[in-house]
Amino acid sequence: MLADKRHSKILGIVNDEGSATVGDLAERIGISESTIRRDLAQLADAGKLNKVHGGAVALDAEDVQYDVPVAERSAKNVAQKRAIAQAAARLVGPQDFVYLDAGSSVDLLVDCLDEMRATYATDSVSHALKLASRGFEVIVLGGSLKSATQAVVGPDTNSAIARYHFTLGFWGANGITREDGFTTPDAAEAEVKRLSMRQTLHRFVLADASKADRVSRVTFADFEDATLVTSALPASSALLGCENVMVVDA
Repeated sequence: MLADKRHSKILGIVNDEGSATVGDLAERIGISESTIRRDLAQLADAGKLNKVHGGAVALDAEDVQYDVPVAERSAKNVAQKRAIAQAAARLVGPQDFVYLDAGSSVDLLVDCLDEMRATYATDSVSHALKLASRGFEVIVLGGSLKSATQAVVGPDTNSAIARYHFTLGFWGANGITREDGFTTPDAAEAEVKRLSMRQTLHRFVLADASKADRVSRVTFADFEDATLVTSALPASSALLGCENVMVVDA
């Protein structure tokens, strides 16, 4: 099989499914794994996909399956995320005890907050510093710091969360479907999200439409467990018309 035809088949599979392993590609295309590895390297050099250990990830799916650094994520879909953040900020009242998850969408929410009488708690060091610099009352949860997401995770974080009862909370997600719920790449961070949601009365997930109808590695909440605040969804999205989806005009 000519290289151009192999590359076309590889890109078709990876882009349609978001990711693929070397073994799966070799079996489906009918060529050796060593040839697939060479093809993936060439396609990655050409900027057509992301080569990862054991396979490849579509360019637009990398932040669904892997923890992309905060600075890189913050540069994507900024207008949509800002509109979502502005809508979310209006939900905070003066008596609220607010939980703020780590993530780029919640980071923009922090910039939009103006309710000084509320109390805020977060597992994100960067969120806490922003809030403190503006004079907000903020509680920082302890734990082990993850450099990619700037979130704290682990047993100490989980124990701290269990002591609190939040009236309102905001989370990010890497993937959202009706069947698999709200998902994220890392198991430790998923546990922090799951436990903090359990301790919160009113729950909102902030995620632009690029995360809709995608599945990441670990489910941290069922789809019905929170209200999704998102940007305009494509006509093909299975999330359209759901009662717990709030679409914000960017």
